[in-house]
Amino acid sequence: MKGVHFLVAFVLLALSSSFASAFDPSPLQDFCVAINDPKDGVFMNGKFCRDPMLATANDFSFSGLNIPGNTSNKVGSNVTLVNVDKIPGLNTLGISLARIDFAPYGGLNPPHTHPRATEILVVLEGTLYVGFVTSNPNRLITKVLNAGDVFVFPIGLIHFQFNIGQTNAVAISGLSSQNPGVITIANAVFGSNPPINPDVLTKAFQVDKNVVNYLQKQFWVNNH
Repeated sequence: MKGVHFLVAFVLLALSSSFASAFDPSPLQDFCVAINDPKDGVFMNGKFCRDPMLATANDFSFSGLNIPGNTSNKVGSNVTLVNVDKIPGLNTLGISLARIDFAPYGGLNPPHTHPRATEILVVLEGTLYVGFVTSNPNRLITKVLNAGDVFVFPIGLIHFQFNIGQTNAVAISGLSSQNPGVITIANAVFGSNPPINPDVLTKAFQVDKNVVNYLQKQFWVNNH
């Protein structure tokens, strides 16, 4: 009989725990315009919220996405990210946007991940070779995209975009986070501050230590 009582108590505890951890999947207010000044604000999703009665159209708008980004860098690309830091009204809404410009043949948005967002990309101009790598066993999924084509990069997976056309290319990406974050693989591994111990990278990549030392001395481009 005691066993039955224990089992019932365990089930009730499990159910109560699941109820306690439940949450609403969307905001409980129309919006939460992010402000840096805590005065008269409420802290939410990493930002303070402005009094909604003081919100203006400027809190929900951004100008300049029509302006091409400067691609005269080593990777030949530029990402103009429009996140909660650019549009305060995005706070708690779980979405952001980016314009990606690519130099003619060779413009590359290097392999990177977004730790907090899935990305959906539409090509406006040019021809891009894009792809992502799955988690182990690391299958590569790629496609060549032309103007009007759309491609999805699942959250957290390494992905890239490469201009294989002879003209400039432009794409727009939507991301499922107000602040998706980006980890550019080469920058993170070989350009961290302070550097990762070369012995770690030598064994991880199975290369000569001189190769690791050389890579760690390079200037790794931030195209954002």
